[in-house]
Amino acid sequence: GKALIKPPDQLELTEAELEEEITRVLKAHNPHAPQNIVRYSFKERAYKRISHVNEVAIHFSYDGNLIPKDSDEGRRQCMKSTTGAEKAPDETSAETSEETQVKGEESTGDTQAAGEETAEESGTAEVAVAAGDEETPPPKKPEKKLVNRFNFTERATMTLNNPLREKACQAEPIAWKYFSATVNQWEIYDAYVEHIQKMEKEKEKEKSKPQAIKKEEEKKKERKFTSLEFQSNELAKISKAAKIMERMVNQNTLDDIIQDNRGICILASYTTQFSRYLPCIFHLHIYPWLVKKRSLILSNQNPKYKDLFAVGYGSYDFMKQSQGMLLLYTLKNPSFPEYIFSSESGVMCLDFHNDYPYLIAVGFYDGNVAIYNLKATFQPSYKSCAKSGKHTEPVWQVKWQKNDIDNNLNFFSVSSDGRIVSWTLLQNELVHTDVIKLSVEGTTAQRPEGLQLKTLGCGTSFDFHKKIDYLFLVGTEEGKIYKCSKCHSSQFLDVFEAHHMAVDSVSWNPYHSKVFISCSSDWTVKIWDHTIKTPMFVYDLNSGVGDVAWAPYSSTVFAAVTTDSK
Repeated sequence: GKALIKPPDQLELTEAELEEEITRVLKAHNPHAPQNIVRYSFKERAYKRISHVNEVAIHFSYDGNLIPKDSDEGRRQCMKSTTGAEKAPDETSAETSEETQVKGEESTGDTQAAGEETAEESGTAEVAVAAGDEETPPPKKPEKKLVNRFNFTERATMTLNNPLREKACQAEPIAWKYFSATVNQWEIYDAYVEHIQKMEKEKEKEKSKPQAIKKEEEKKKERKFTSLEFQSNELAKISKAAKIMERMVNQNTLDDIIQDNRGICILASYTTQFSRYLPCIFHLHIYPWLVKKRSLILSNQNPKYKDLFAVGYGSYDFMKQSQGMLLLYTLKNPSFPEYIFSSESGVMCLDFHNDYPYLIAVGFYDGNVAIYNLKATFQPSYKSCAKSGKHTEPVWQVKWQKNDIDNNLNFFSVSSDGRIVSWTLLQNELVHTDVIKLSVEGTTAQRPEGLQLKTLGCGTSFDFHKKIDYLFLVGTEEGKIYKCSKCHSSQFLDVFEAHHMAVDSVSWNPYHSKVFISCSSDWTVKIWDHTIKTPMFVYDLNSGVGDVAWAPYSSTVFAAVTTDSK
């Protein structure tokens, strides 16, 4: 008998388990068929999911060579087979006649009797062949079968439709209203009568008013029409639309300049006539009558609106001083200023407020300081005077500081009179407080009456510490730099013998809390540590240095400008 080999991994089942019937249901669904096929519908122009999936699974396929008789290829092969069968009997009859002719030629050498017999036989054979030829009919041509017009295949091709791209633009519709009315002669007459009555009432009111009120009203009317932007009430109605149109035209005509100046608002240059630097701005002198006989003193960028910057005009020719002007330009319209403020004295310095970008602090040549509000009138909102403690000499720098304890706005100013003044903005007045006076050591003069007078230093620039609120530096015309505190008004924290000529600028490093930089007209730029009396770095630029500034992105990079336009 055959020995059954049992595999090692076979399960050992009991008799009950072996006799148990297991049913398996076979379905026509293909478990491996995908159920999430998506096709593009050109009718609906979107991707749609196919509901019917092909469930057929092919286990075996074989390509055969059978051809249907009704097909074109089947008809060609049938025609070939019929023509081959008709040609076969004609060839066999031709071969038999050739053989008989050969045999007759070979038997010519025999006897005459045999020749006659053969001739008779051949003659009888030829007669028989001729008779057979007459009896066999000619071959018939195959009949052409009619084409079955219902046996055809349909072929079609479809090109892909390009996806549609819709692009549209819509402008805001112009506001319009329906108005309709009927007018007759009586309505026109009544309207004229009402107008005459109103005119008479207004004349009676004017007669009854006192002269003081009339003068005030006349002054108000004059103020309305002194503005350079609005010449009449009718122009005020369309001023916003006209300003937008002007900006659009200038941006088209000056497109190259605006694209080049994107991100670059101000360029600084120097003139060899003056020690102070004069910032220059692209295309600000298109209307020279605005700033006739004035020098561009300085400029400052708005901290919030980066395209807006202020320009101050005055004169460094101290023997020929004239009126000053404060202009605010925007890169969106460099051909004409957005705001125009005129002043009695030349503008020497200005500064925007960081939290309130519409407030500008301005220092003048005559020692006054003022606050301009861009949201208010074209006159300064606050201005100092002799009673409120104005400086006696030109103000060289102003700078906003954090609000005081009562949350009032305040700023500081430095002047050639040696005073560092803190100005506080109250509700209706500008209050000053002398922070410190720059006294020069060893310059006390004895008067005949026994009085001692101290000579005050001339402040030219200052800067406040970025992290320590009370600490600030002051540069003077004597070349000294004073480290001062807001808390101590009688003494200095330290004095640096920095330069041999006037200190034009001093600035704290925005990253390193101990380092500051200074520049002077003695051709040098020096970097200091405020805890050390000697400078860490000294740079000689071979010309008077008017200003210096740290880079906002690095603690070791700074820029400087000189009086020879470098």
